[in-house]
Amino acid sequence: MGRAFEYRKAAKMKRWGTMSRVFPKLGKIITMAAKEGGQDPEMNPKLRTAIINAKAQNMPKDNIEAAIKRASAKDAADIKEITYDVKAHHGVQMIIECATDNNTRTVANVKAILSRNGGEMLTSGSLNFMFTKKSVFVFDKTEDMDIEELELDLIDFGLEEIEEDVEPQEDADDKEIVRIYGEFTSFGDLTHALEDKGIEVKKATIEYIANTPIELSDDQMGEIDSLIDKLEDDEDIQNIYTNIN
Repeated sequence: MGRAFEYRKAAKMKRWGTMSRVFPKLGKIITMAAKEGGQDPEMNPKLRTAIINAKAQNMPKDNIEAAIKRASAKDAADIKEITYDVKAHHGVQMIIECATDNNTRTVANVKAILSRNGGEMLTSGSLNFMFTKKSVFVFDKTEDMDIEELELDLIDFGLEEIEEDVEPQEDADDKEIVRIYGEFTSFGDLTHALEDKGIEVKKATIEYIANTPIELSDDQMGEIDSLIDKLEDDEDIQNIYTNIN
């Protein structure tokens, strides 16, 4: 399901975290979740998930608390989630998730980046049949973790697939991790099941997974990486999902 692409993205996110480039993006999601469901993470699952993902990117506690407080500010921006369907070179398709307080600005920026880099915006919903929404969780594998037993325990909560994998580390040996997938409607059930087992989740998201992933050559991948880099430089763009394997 696109492991190589995820590795490249993970390395980039770590660099961004060091330079604090990713924090404004994470802050938007935290503020939006707090405004929607309240500022108490224990009573707001969406906020709790946003905080988990922010901590996984080493976002400082002060930044997280500031993002939560912004939700109740009188001049707080009205941030909305929007999704764009995109076609790029070499048969690459993308679903781009944005969080913005100005849809006109965001769509203009996205269109400009695409037009300069061989991309094209499609009608909303055009790629729905090409991707499936899934709940995705990632956590460290511990020495005493029995993967087969864990799989059996989680099936009743909506688990569809479980994988053992490694997470690349810049200054250390690769870390063993576990990645699980479930129906997107099972996100809450799987979250609670993992919490009840005392498993510390590093990533908890709803993602678009390509139904038929494609392979690209190194040259083609370099071209698409360049487009993705330019898109991800836009502060309004939160996530980019592709059909690249």
